[in-house]
Amino acid sequence: MFTCKSMFLKTALLVTGFGFMASNAFCAGTITGTIDASNPKYKADAVVYLLGVKGPVTPQHVSIDQKSLAFVPKVTAIPVGSTVDFKNNDKVNHNIFSASATKKFNLGTYNPGMSKPVTFEKTGVVNLLCNVHSEMSGWVVITENQYAAVTEHDGKFTINNVPAGTYKITAWSEKLKAQETSVTVADGKTASVVVKLAK
Repeated sequence: MFTCKSMFLKTALLVTGFGFMASNAFCAGTITGTIDASNPKYKADAVVYLLGVKGPVTPQHVSIDQKSLAFVPKVTAIPVGSTVDFKNNDKVNHNIFSASATKKFNLGTYNPGMSKPVTFEKTGVVNLLCNVHSEMSGWVVITENQYAAVTEHDGKFTINNVPAGTYKITAWSEKLKAQETSVTVADGKTASVVVKLAK
């Protein structure tokens, strides 16, 4: 069985032309799992995330689009300090605003083809709305670290490059509450977990 250290040393020997490589790429595990929801239709678009992971946070720069009078994607998970570009690729004018305590903002009305950035400095949940189209609603979930994932339509999720350790894992859902559980991640291994959602 290869250890994390031996795997790194062998890989480093193979890529000496590129210099030394950080061992973090080889000393992490993967979490895969699924949502067990009291109502199956809420398996999708839940945000599963880890708590208490030590180490630096890596902010991201992502996009949320507006197409066919909808936010795409409807739910976005980002680590704290990340920036979202809100694009308008629809055929009509849009406005994006939020009255959520985590981040209050109003981008005003802007034309098709335009994009406006917002940086999220606090953890929490932000509900996206459009005052031009009241039927539009989306969500940004800002987590304390980059170890998070939005579930697929069947409730499955994958969180990659997780440092070895034991962590609390929980989830956010628009309609249901999560039961916090724990997961242990080993170097180079895949850990499986089920996160339960209920009213």
